[in-house]
Amino acid sequence: MRRERVEGPPSHVSPLSPTPSPRCPWPAAASRRRLLVLACLPALLLGLETGSAPLLTAQPRLECVNGSRDHPRQQQTPGRGFPTILPNPRGIPPLAAAAATTNSSDKCRCNSWDFYLHNGLVRNIVTQWSLVCNSSWKVHIAKFSLLVGLIFGYLVSGCLADWVGRQLVLVVSVLFVLVFGLTLALSVNVTMFITLRFFEGFSLAGVFLSLYVARIEIAQSNQRFMITMVAGFIAMGGQLLTPGLAALCRNWQVLQTVIICPFIFMIPYWCIFPESLSWLLATHQSHAAKDLLLDYARKHQQEPEEDVKEFLSELEKEPPVKAQKVFILKLLSTRILWKHILVLCVTSRPGFGVHNCFIKSLMDHEGDTLANFYAHYYTMEVVGILSCVVMCFLVSLMGRRGTLLVFTIVTALASLLQLGLISNLAPYLQQPFSLVFSLIGLFSSHSMGNLSIFICAELTPTVMRAGGLGLVLASAGFGQLTAPIMELHNQKGYFLHHVVFACCTVICIICILLLPESGGRELPVSLEDADVYPRRHLLTSRRSARSLLSHTELKSYSGLASHPPHRDTPSPTVNGHSPTANGPSPTANGPSAIVNGPSANVNGPSANVNGPSPTANGPSADANGSSADVNGPSADVNGPT
Repeated sequence: MRRERVEGPPSHVSPLSPTPSPRCPWPAAASRRRLLVLACLPALLLGLETGSAPLLTAQPRLECVNGSRDHPRQQQTPGRGFPTILPNPRGIPPLAAAAATTNSSDKCRCNSWDFYLHNGLVRNIVTQWSLVCNSSWKVHIAKFSLLVGLIFGYLVSGCLADWVGRQLVLVVSVLFVLVFGLTLALSVNVTMFITLRFFEGFSLAGVFLSLYVARIEIAQSNQRFMITMVAGFIAMGGQLLTPGLAALCRNWQVLQTVIICPFIFMIPYWCIFPESLSWLLATHQSHAAKDLLLDYARKHQQEPEEDVKEFLSELEKEPPVKAQKVFILKLLSTRILWKHILVLCVTSRPGFGVHNCFIKSLMDHEGDTLANFYAHYYTMEVVGILSCVVMCFLVSLMGRRGTLLVFTIVTALASLLQLGLISNLAPYLQQPFSLVFSLIGLFSSHSMGNLSIFICAELTPTVMRAGGLGLVLASAGFGQLTAPIMELHNQKGYFLHHVVFACCTVICIICILLLPESGGRELPVSLEDADVYPRRHLLTSRRSARSLLSHTELKSYSGLASHPPHRDTPSPTVNGHSPTANGPSPTANGPSAIVNGPSANVNGPSANVNGPSPTANGPSADANGSSADVNGPSADVNGPT
């Protein structure tokens, strides 16, 4: 008999685990909601920090006050100075500042400048330290330092979260954000700003990653995606509020202080936000899990439920085992998991990298309407919000993998059409078509990058979830690095960057087919669970396929239900030939034609009965185990034929 593979959630107990841990029913509904609220609220602060990043380095409009009078008016378009500090909820790369007009020494003969910002601030780091002309490259280094800090922060904090726990990494990262963020507001020169910006990005990466993992591990399987999207919407709400907050603060130092100070309220998370129970059980820290449950019930003055009491009794029976923590290098010894992580890294990098190319293309053709800072800022935010809304709808309809494939195909088409079609159109059609393709590319690439990160969090096992997620986030950060690199070289190589990312996006279409569908499944716990994660066909329905007929009905209609076991007896023959009728097979809708006599052998002419159509009202005719085909009506004989 052929054995069919049953697709179901990966086991919570690894077959190679020395002491399997029972599945914990905690936290309860009320406790789970409380923890999810605590894990989603800090997204507002992260959104404010994300939105403030481009304001600090926005290029102002310049006007010479003292110096050569023949110096032309230097004007630069204000833009989004930083890419977002977090790949989730969305990265908004900077607009390329028109710094080429200030890099030439013959145009920079002015001794002092008047700066005019159009983003709500009166002063930022560019105006405070006059980072124009020959010093304009320092602005791009400041952007570069933030992204490099984020990349290293994702890698280091991910490994530490799998080794020492999510709670400790979260609290320590919050403390570092307070220290480096407040010190950043007191910077006395641009060198100090660049250095502190690196460490601030390093700390913010730890906060974002630990909260992202906590939400995934606390939420139920049918709520993980929606909880992640809720946190993303909260973060984008913070980004929408940032320009208004900047207009109230007027100074970048005041704005930085106002955004960082609320992180003080996250210090009590050491007491009110417990360690991940899933991680404790996955690493076989049973006694720590038991203490966590009892301590949580005591702090909230709750009596443990019956299933929790049974769970505690099972924990007490387990022998003490050394904690089995997994380092990220263990990923190389897996059979399939490393391929999934590699595919998601390849997908997230062009997802965020090509986003910068669409922003640059949008800036080149945006005209007077989008040249305004607020119009451009809120256009990007609205595109991100609509992208998340459509992504929620498609995920519920097509699943994670199908939605990722659709957005990847759309991103690749938008990139290829913009690179190869725009130049061949009539001049009056180039600008509108380029604008449309840029908006479509922004829309799809945003969802492509974010969904890659989310799928990684679901496919990576609990013992290595933070480390695997850190790899994908770091890969996304490398994609964002293209923006300051292109700005540093005065946009030289922009077309080549777009071509490379477009080709990578096309390759991602094939790679996504190697990923399994993670929707509606329990999270894998061990490396062995992740290696046996089932992969369904892309066109298979999310619900298990169900036959139109039951097994009993199939047997009845096929005649298998009434067949006795076949015996090795010779078939009835007529002059050496099978007595089959000149018509179709004698099948019918009634009882079987049974001959209760010996084998129907006729040693004469062909047994041909003149009757109606050779179709009897029964399934296949059975003569003591041999076929007895008759050319007449129902063949019911009580003796030899």
